[in-house]
Amino acid sequence: MIGKQFAMLATTVMLASSTCSAADSAAFTSDNPFHAISQLPYQWPPFDRIKDNDYAPAFAAGMREQLGEITAIADNPEPAGFDNTIVAMERSGQLLQRVSKVFFNLTGANTNDALDAIERDLAPKLAAHRDAIMLNTHLFERVNALYQRRQQLALDPESLHLLERYQTDFKRAGAQLSESDKLKLKDLNAELARLKTRFNQNLLKETRADALVVESRDELAGLEESAVSGAAAAAQARGLPGKFVIELMNTSGQPSQTMLNNRKLRQRLHAASLGRGSHGGEFDTRATVLELARLRAERARLLGYPNHAAYQLEDETAQTTTAVNRLLAQLAPPALANARKEAAAMQEIVDAEGGGFQLAAYDWDFYAEKVRKARYAFDETQLRPYLELDSVLHNGVFYAASQLYGISLRQRHDLPVYHPDVRTYEVFDADGKPLALFLPDLYARGNKRGGAWMSSYVDQSGLFGTLPVIGNHLNIPKPPAGEPTLLTFDEVTTLFHEFGHALHGMFSSVRYPRFSGTHVPRDFVELPSQINEMWAIWPEVLKNYARHYQTGATMPPALIDKVIATKKFNQGFHTTEYLAAALLDQHWHQLTPEQIPDDVVSFETNALKQAGVDFPPVPPRYRSSYFSHIFGGGYSAGYYAYIWSEVMVADGVEWFKEHGGLSRKNGDWFRQQLLARGGSADAMNLYRTFRGREPKIDPLLESRGLKPKEK
Repeated sequence: MIGKQFAMLATTVMLASSTCSAADSAAFTSDNPFHAISQLPYQWPPFDRIKDNDYAPAFAAGMREQLGEITAIADNPEPAGFDNTIVAMERSGQLLQRVSKVFFNLTGANTNDALDAIERDLAPKLAAHRDAIMLNTHLFERVNALYQRRQQLALDPESLHLLERYQTDFKRAGAQLSESDKLKLKDLNAELARLKTRFNQNLLKETRADALVVESRDELAGLEESAVSGAAAAAQARGLPGKFVIELMNTSGQPSQTMLNNRKLRQRLHAASLGRGSHGGEFDTRATVLELARLRAERARLLGYPNHAAYQLEDETAQTTTAVNRLLAQLAPPALANARKEAAAMQEIVDAEGGGFQLAAYDWDFYAEKVRKARYAFDETQLRPYLELDSVLHNGVFYAASQLYGISLRQRHDLPVYHPDVRTYEVFDADGKPLALFLPDLYARGNKRGGAWMSSYVDQSGLFGTLPVIGNHLNIPKPPAGEPTLLTFDEVTTLFHEFGHALHGMFSSVRYPRFSGTHVPRDFVELPSQINEMWAIWPEVLKNYARHYQTGATMPPALIDKVIATKKFNQGFHTTEYLAAALLDQHWHQLTPEQIPDDVVSFETNALKQAGVDFPPVPPRYRSSYFSHIFGGGYSAGYYAYIWSEVMVADGVEWFKEHGGLSRKNGDWFRQQLLARGGSADAMNLYRTFRGREPKIDPLLESRGLKPKEK
């Protein structure tokens, strides 16, 4: 998943000078760490110097500075030219970029009450200033004039694409609206920014508050000793000595459900997970969800679209709601059919053991492991001793990248970090030249949002001569001091996935910041990350990192074979829970303002039934009340992007296999034709050039176990 990005004017939110107080202005002095470009390598942020009270004056000064730059561009008496208009906009707001990159990355990764308060204050102001720029009539007239004579400008392909993107961005932002409608749009954008911030902050607090408190160790029977120790440490940190705390992950399913023997405890854990944001109290998110859906629908109508999904998808590779609905409808029936078969196999075990109950959602992971063990003679707990974090990272993730692309990574200890858990690596290209800095922040914290994501602290740009600083952020439970970090295979896959995003950012080789790295359509951005997942089970890579943390012995070949053989295991469940969430997203965002419901829960129930995925043992991966991708992040009407990308991914994986797999030749081709290009060309054209043709859906159906068996 991609984190908040602030590298391009069209998606950057900014603060108008009218919102900057005199106090803010006066406070911005030369000792503020954002006052000048960082002199650390790669313009690495000076985390050791940054204090919470540095942000507000830096934002104020940065926004005021950029507004002056934009005004000068819009009011330039010289005729509009590419350099004095488009390139000038690309150059604007550098101070704003410096503070925005750090601030919004830290509000996701290491927030506190002070940062939360600043973010609440900034959200509507930032939205207002983005509107001040994107709804500037004179500025749009200059962009439009250039666009109308674009074929006479003799621009190189990247520059021409930049001009076309600016034209599109301004039109989609409402530049052609009447003045009265622009005022309405500004109000909508400001309120939407407030609501998204409220959703994110309340969800983080609710997730922490709803962690499950367990009174006795006996209730945790089945849980690995390291997990028990972690639960005890979490309780101690909350002032509950002698008790145990199971903290919630962001998804509906919780990892502990796989191992807990106590069915009542599994049920409590499941209820706590699904109840987030929907049981009253100050952190309840349901009213915010309804208001976000309504205001998004109103904004879409104002901009001339039937609904928010239509507005969002127009600028993606999918382009239409019809295309997305068709794909999801095609995949849902076979996925649910597979899930029902999987449930039946588990029910047989329940009955054979004399359980006397029908399989419920909180039983699924527990009994799926029993099926896996019976069918393949192993379970997940057998893998974990071979999946120690450092070995997976260095001998797996980094090793695969070195074999494919020739890069090398060297840990540095001389750069300041914002938390002791954060590491720093310098990345070198195959020729030994410096390429990037990589910042992995891998452990869960109470002040860190859930899930996993990649973000950029400095974007690559030929215009500014900058090399990238890229972060990967995960939520791996941290073991007690002195104990190893042993991963689940899902966590291993996530490490490879997020590093795929990181490579997209690190290999960027574009001129304009607007196109750097992962600044591509949402339904294309997951392609590099998902393709990078394939190396997690590539035999050469798996054997290199899967080593017992105590003995150093490689994972036995028989166990490796079983890992690979079970790749399609439980795919009915995984595909159905994902599709249910993606369908919920579309149902919310294909509504008109008049169709917004009064109740979130009943709407969800009806939407899942209508979509044909209302199967109680498999709840959506996210319910609306904690669906941060779509109500707090940038994936509104876009959660389908993972499966849309996966059509290309599965087809691309076949290309790698057809051409010999893990080789420099293959890696260099993928890098040159796709990763290095960022958003500098049409996304689907980049894929066609890489693959040599349009993507086919058959490899996806095969990889997900959805392809009908031939009779």
